[in-house]
Amino acid sequence: MEKVTLKQLAAELNLSTSTVSRALQDSYQIGAETKSRVLQLARRLSYVPNPHASSLGSRRSKTISVVIPEVTDSYFAQAINGIEAVAQERGYHVLIYLTHERLQQEQEILKEFQGGRVDGVIMSISAETTSSVHMRGLLAQQVPLILFDRAIEQVQTPTVLTNDLESSAQATWHLIERGCTTILFLSYFRNLSIGQARLAGYRQALQEAGLPFQPELVVDCGLDDESNLQLIREVLQKQAHTNGIIATAEGLTLSVYQACSELHLGIPADIKVVCFSNSRSAAILNPPLTTVVQPAFETGQAAARLLFKSLKNKNAVSASDSQVLPSKLVVRQSTGG
Repeated sequence: MEKVTLKQLAAELNLSTSTVSRALQDSYQIGAETKSRVLQLARRLSYVPNPHASSLGSRRSKTISVVIPEVTDSYFAQAINGIEAVAQERGYHVLIYLTHERLQQEQEILKEFQGGRVDGVIMSISAETTSSVHMRGLLAQQVPLILFDRAIEQVQTPTVLTNDLESSAQATWHLIERGCTTILFLSYFRNLSIGQARLAGYRQALQEAGLPFQPELVVDCGLDDESNLQLIREVLQKQAHTNGIIATAEGLTLSVYQACSELHLGIPADIKVVCFSNSRSAAILNPPLTTVVQPAFETGQAAARLLFKSLKNKNAVSASDSQVLPSKLVVRQSTGG
């Protein structure tokens, strides 16, 4: 049986091939009635599109990119799963790029995308990112960009974030309600909006509870586990009355547990611990860890849907479409649950 072509569909419908092609791609430029006619005929004649030809005609690569700082964090792994679930429904491939928390790497990746390598980008910025110049260059080439988890206010593009201030305040209140009066706050990249929001939530809860904010109890941690362990150990030795810890990154969990073990501090008897973490291993630690769990998969899905909405119609999405999704406090034995 001879393969039905786009030209044959167009001739039978008395339409141009470009109109038929756009209708098959569900373009906003084509009316619902015309789309229906095209799709009905395509089904009746068993039309099979040529993906290579359609991508050339539309100048689409059928590929999107996800740019993230790392993959060791289970949050980003789950977010990628959410993005891929949406992309696969639409017949798109997903390329993963890592910045390793370096601005230069992020700049080079986005510059490469300006040549049309991908149709759109979903990104969580690096720890070193303080400027959006390289992002504006990408947008100037009409490549849609959606930011998630970590964002920067200088660029007007949609974001999908979690309620970091509120969830940090909730975690702090949880410790206060469990009898903690001196709470160590382990900050992670305080220069990022996400770090600032979590610190603000901690301070807000202390103020509401009538407890003093003590700057010496805020510790800026980084990427090196050994350095983090040393910092935590030293502050716990200096602040002997500390009876609660909030760790704002999953990667700090083991350093907290190890420091407490080395200093013979029992969890939760001597000190209670909450960590922002999406790791399933939190439930099998000794003791099981109370966590602030972010909706990582749902965040990835939401970011991908915004991106594909923008790919369908570049004027359909703006910064006003940004979303904030709620995190969840899961109480376990590390706080006496």
